[in-house]
Amino acid sequence: MRNRIAVLLVVCTLAAGTLAAASPASKADVERGAYLVRISSCNHCHTPLKTGPKGPEPDMTRMLTGHPAELKMPPAPDLGKGPWVWAAAVTNTAFAGPWGVSYAPNLTPDPETGLGKWTEKMFIAAMRSGHHLGKGRPILPPMPWDSMSAATDKDLKAMFAYLKSLPPVKNAVPEPGEPPRATP
Repeated sequence: MRNRIAVLLVVCTLAAGTLAAASPASKADVERGAYLVRISSCNHCHTPLKTGPKGPEPDMTRMLTGHPAELKMPPAPDLGKGPWVWAAAVTNTAFAGPWGVSYAPNLTPDPETGLGKWTEKMFIAAMRSGHHLGKGRPILPPMPWDSMSAATDKDLKAMFAYLKSLPPVKNAVPEPGEPPRATP
């Protein structure tokens, strides 16, 4: 009988740990994540700008949805050898420079076009390593992943919890473009 009780206690303890690990983020974590996303200026690149009464302003109806899929970009400008080294689209969601062309991705939890299939572990790895999904292609400028890599795990988890709490928005952002070819 003692063995059965011991086994039952072990199983219950493991089940409780699994449930705790799989439980949704707390309201406090989501609120902290919202705060961190706001002060980290994520909206500056991941929320398209629109023209408002006082000039460019974030289009909060598209909050954190990344580069608008319907905005097809022309070829990046040739910036020559400087002193200008990069350019941004009027929406502030597409950027061109020596690395090629980068587009701010959709940070909503849409499973096809956003962070919907990402895990917390992938998000933290991406912010720490500077690689898409934590192991893929490099995360391109102007994303300050190197600064984000200094955030604590707790803060990155809170940011991810907030992003996952947003309504999913389907917005297929283009893949990055190749760097310009060097001219002789």
